[in-house]
Amino acid sequence: MLIDGLQYANWSEKIFRQLREGGVDAIHVTIAYHENFRETVLNFEKWNRWFEEYPDLIMKGLWASDIDKARETGRTAVFFGFQNPSPIEDDIGLVEIVHTLGARFMQLSYNNQSLLATGCYEAEDPGITRMGKKVIKEMNRVGLVIDMSHSADRSTIEAAELSERPITITHANPHEWAPALRNKRDNVLRAVTENGGMLGFSVYPHHLKDKSDCTLESFCEMVARTADKYGAEHLGIGTDLCLDQPDSIVEWMRVGRWTKEIDYGEGSKSAPGFPQMPSWFEDNRHFGNIENGLKAVGMNDDEVAGIMGGNWYRFFAENFEPQAKS
Repeated sequence: MLIDGLQYANWSEKIFRQLREGGVDAIHVTIAYHENFRETVLNFEKWNRWFEEYPDLIMKGLWASDIDKARETGRTAVFFGFQNPSPIEDDIGLVEIVHTLGARFMQLSYNNQSLLATGCYEAEDPGITRMGKKVIKEMNRVGLVIDMSHSADRSTIEAAELSERPITITHANPHEWAPALRNKRDNVLRAVTENGGMLGFSVYPHHLKDKSDCTLESFCEMVARTADKYGAEHLGIGTDLCLDQPDSIVEWMRVGRWTKEIDYGEGSKSAPGFPQMPSWFEDNRHFGNIENGLKAVGMNDDEVAGIMGGNWYRFFAENFEPQAKS
C-alpha cells in the first residue's frame, strides 16, 4: 500500500497517470491555502469535474475503505485538506460543513498567526487561541484531522495535548537533521507521537539536508533514526510535491492577501520559485526509490510497509469518522 500524506501539484491528466504508474493508492491534496469558504467550494467543484473526467484514474476519498476500493479498481483515492483555517473563516459551524463536503485535514495556521494558532514564521508563539480550543474540540467531534505542519512549536505541542484524537504533521522533517523553520524540534515530535499522532516526511528541498543535493541515503538514514526515537508506527511519507506549479503559485502560498510585498520564506530572493527536486524523487513514479532506500539502511519489511502507506491507512481509519457519541 502506498499513500502520500501531502501534495499540491498543478493537477492534470499527466500527473494522474503518473500517480497510477507509481502505484500511489491514496493521496492527501491541498485544496486551500488562503481561500475563504466560497472560494474553497469552487476548488471542491473543480475536483468533482476531474473525478468525472478521469474516473479510471482517480476517485474521491472520504473514508479509509475508499483506499481499498481504489486498490481494487486500479485508481488513486484523493483526500482533501486545507493548509490554513481560512475556509472556516470565523465560523465554527463551518467545521462540520467542510467535513461533509469532503475535507479531512485542516492546518490550524499557515506560517502566520491565525484565529486558531501561531504559524512557524512568527517571532512570538502564545499558543492555541480561545477560538482554537473550541475548533479543536469540534474538529475532534466531526472527524477533521488537526494538521500542524506550518505551526509554531508551542501551538503544536498544545494542540497535541488539547486534542482528544491524534494530530498530525503531514509534511516536515526533524529540525536536528535539517534546521529549516518549518522542520520540527524533538519536543514537538515527541508531543505529537506520544499522543498517537503521525509525522509525514517531506522531500521538498528546503526541508532537506543539503536541499536539492540531498542524497537518498541521507534521507533514508534520517527516517530510520526518527523511527528509532519515536516509533516507526507514527511515521509516513508526506512529500509536499508541487509538481508543474508555476512560480506565481509560490507567491500565493507565501503571500496570500496579507501583504503587498513578496515573502520569499525559506527560498532566496535570487531564486524565488520552486527549487529543483532531488534526483531520486522528481515525481510520483519515484516512490520505489524511497522504499528501496529504507530497506537499504536496514529497516525491516513491516516498518517500510508502514511508512510507505500502512500507517497512514490506520490513521485515516481511526480519525476520519465522527466521534462516537457517549
